[in-house]
Amino acid sequence: LASRTSAARAFTSHSSLPEEHKMIYEMCRKFADEELAPNAGQWDQKHQYPADAISQMGELGLMGINVSDENGGSGLDAMSYAIAMEEISRGCASVGVIMSAHNS
Repeated sequence: LASRTSAARAFTSHSSLPEEHKMIYEMCRKFADEELAPNAGQWDQKHQYPADAISQMGELGLMGINVSDENGGSGLDAMSYAIAMEEISRGCASVGVIMSAHNS
């Protein structure tokens, strides 16, 4: 057990993430703060599908994170998906569910 524990990488803050993951974190955080959070309450109250936000997420490569480049996805890893999911869901939980469904 000790050898498995020491071999595992643990990240305790965003500043300790590899550069690629930091970029995904910053991109998703900015998108969540600027595009999702200001509109989330209205979308939920009016039962609106956030089509424009979902389209923008597709353009950012968030709707196929774990899908290979050859198949039209972003070709990123599970850590990238987890970071993106956390930040997008922070901005709007409903959009996070939509993103999850499109990455399953």
